[in-house]
Amino acid sequence: MDDLKKLVTDRLVDAGLVYEGAKAFATPRRLALSVHGIPAKQADIREEKKGPRVGAPEGAVTGFLKSAGLTSIDQAKIEKDPKKGEFYVAVIEKPGRPAIDVIKDIVAATILTFPWPKSMRWGAASAKPGALTWVRPLHSIVATFGPETEEPEIISFGLENFGVTSGNITYGHRFLAPGAIEVRRQDDWMAKLEKAKVIVDPARRREIISTEAKNLAFAQGFELVEDEGLLIEVGGLVEWPVVLMGSFEDSFLAIPPEVIRTTIRNNQKCFVVKQRDGALANKFILVSNMEATDGGKAIVAGNERVIRARLSDAKFFYETDLKTRLEDRLPKFDQIIFHEKLGTQAERIARIEKLAGEIAPLVGADIEKAKRAAKLAKADLLTEVVGEFPELQGLMGKYYALAQGEDPSVAAACEDHYKPAGPGDRVPTDPVSIAVALADKIDTLVGFWAIDEKPTGSKDPYALRRAALGVIRIILSNNLRLNLAELFGMATEGYLDQGKTFVRDFVDKANEGKDDLSGLKASFDAVTGTDLRDFFFDRLKVQLREQGARHDLVDAVLALHNENDLVTIVRRVEALAKFLETDDGKNLLAGYKRAANILRIEEKKDGRSYTGDPDPSLLKEPEEIALAQAMVSIAPEASAAYAREDYAGAMSAMAKLRPAVDAFFDKVTVNVDDQALRTNRLLLLNRIREATGTVADFSKIEG
Repeated sequence: MDDLKKLVTDRLVDAGLVYEGAKAFATPRRLALSVHGIPAKQADIREEKKGPRVGAPEGAVTGFLKSAGLTSIDQAKIEKDPKKGEFYVAVIEKPGRPAIDVIKDIVAATILTFPWPKSMRWGAASAKPGALTWVRPLHSIVATFGPETEEPEIISFGLENFGVTSGNITYGHRFLAPGAIEVRRQDDWMAKLEKAKVIVDPARRREIISTEAKNLAFAQGFELVEDEGLLIEVGGLVEWPVVLMGSFEDSFLAIPPEVIRTTIRNNQKCFVVKQRDGALANKFILVSNMEATDGGKAIVAGNERVIRARLSDAKFFYETDLKTRLEDRLPKFDQIIFHEKLGTQAERIARIEKLAGEIAPLVGADIEKAKRAAKLAKADLLTEVVGEFPELQGLMGKYYALAQGEDPSVAAACEDHYKPAGPGDRVPTDPVSIAVALADKIDTLVGFWAIDEKPTGSKDPYALRRAALGVIRIILSNNLRLNLAELFGMATEGYLDQGKTFVRDFVDKANEGKDDLSGLKASFDAVTGTDLRDFFFDRLKVQLREQGARHDLVDAVLALHNENDLVTIVRRVEALAKFLETDDGKNLLAGYKRAANILRIEEKKDGRSYTGDPDPSLLKEPEEIALAQAMVSIAPEASAAYAREDYAGAMSAMAKLRPAVDAFFDKVTVNVDDQALRTNRLLLLNRIREATGTVADFSKIEG
């Protein structure tokens, strides 16, 4: 539907037929596009084509005539160039084509070049050389054009290899009203098709399905379990939605509700319903494409028969899984490779278990529970239910853990350690779940970073961006004061403990072949950890910008590469934003930029950096004395506020510099002839630069 709209409208604009609006429609058996406000014809084109000089060789003149479409040089005019002399110029006038002729070419080309993911041949033409393919057999093409107040014209063209010619005839519902229908334009087409049991607008079909499904469930004393993805899919499978309700045996409700829902959804594209208390009911709602003479009894019975068989399989899988404890499945992971360089799944689980135990005290989790959860968290990957429905991984681990008597926190972590799986997914809040989730994601990130399997452009086969965003969301949502560098170092130790050769190879390469075991981890951290931290900062930038933070303020805070605490970074950005909204903040920024610009110019000219304390004995003017004194009194106040993480307080302290900075620039000349005095004043300016640099790099701030 989107492809049809884009292909046609792009070609209309390229042809000079600018339109007012376009809307596409789709059903399982038809695609349509209505375009409004197209002019009746293309605009006339008048252009001038410059040719050779007057008196040029005959060959040049002949080529010019041919390219300009002239039969004689007398048809060209002569123009004089003050510098180069006289030239021939052809005036080419092209009358615009009628829009209907242009549209005919565009629609035919669109049909013939439509980008189907899969296509097929059919009919007698399929055996011919060069036979065209399409997604399904093409039965008819409706194409009309004309003003709303007049009878539209048929856009007539034929596609020989399809055996179809365009016209104004369409057909209704395949079974309920298959007869031919003559149509004129969009409103007429939609109205007549609806009478013929076809609703062409996908949004309206979805609305009908949703409303009728809710009403049917409510009438039976239930509530519909809404599923937007399934609604979109089912809405695309029918032309005339008819909502019906079926049922299955109560005994299947012993299966976890998510298994029932997934079974019914995946196999039969049906919705489930729940009791008013939230418990799943033994009912389902299906959407038929038929108004059956028996009221849908046979259709419901057929769906019940299939669902009963699928639920029987699911029940068997679930009960079979319960017979084996999660830890008894773990030995099989010895034979399953996670990644050829990172080792087996068993080795990965061992690393996550160790790392979760180290992270646990940092997030307030019980160490033994965190290690137990990490050990069991992946075990459900080897169960029958997850083998059938991979999307239930983690969730089934929770059910199996509870069934074998594990602590509720351990069971919850089996499910939650995968979260958040996306921007709309919830973030773990239980400390045990947090420890395991962080361990899982950080082990993956450090490992793939070390083997140089990083995301590139739009490619991210191991979902490392998602893992990093997950770590960021977990830390910020739970206000966790964690050091990224320390977390990366902990994960590195897990690989070193297992003697992974890629770690040694990586560090050997970084150390130019030096094999110093004592510096192995430090070298690994220095090379991989810094790069990985920058990757986290990039993801944090994206998230903060999406939340409305100014990009330059985020850059200003992140420019201080001595910070590994994400919570601190976010607080600094927030404090900086509030500070710069005040007049003191804006004026101090202006003063900083003036000081920084002077220093940059003079340091480049002098070939040195002006760092260190100014000499109090060289302070001559009252304004520079006042600025130096303000620095002495305010700097400790700002540093103290910064040390207790009161970033707003640190900003407020720095704001007190504003009057002294303003007065200094108004009254004091920095670049004086006395070199000692000039140097001292430049050192004083550097104190302004250093004072603001405690919270952010003010040079990154715009304005």
